[in-house]
Amino acid sequence: MADVHHETVYFAGHVQGVGFRYTTLSVAKEFELTGRVSNLADGRVQLEVEGEPKEINAFLSVLEERMHGYIRKVERTASHGPAQYQDFCIQ
Repeated sequence: MADVHHETVYFAGHVQGVGFRYTTLSVAKEFELTGRVSNLADGRVQLEVEGEPKEINAFLSVLEERMHGYIRKVERTASHGPAQYQDFCIQ
């Protein structure tokens, strides 16, 4: 299996209890991506996403636009390796 571009993204702000994960899933369906989104105990949301860097950037732009008033901080870490996901889901 070929290596893919992978990003781990942390969103901080008022991102839990506002439909953030469901919005993320909805937006992800508009792009050719795989991954997962989940709430963290510290109040942040963690996103694991795989795909072409251009697709990931476009996806994150749309997501940040739709959730504009809720996000205070975004931390992104990129890596390259074997695919870990087959679809996009909420955990």
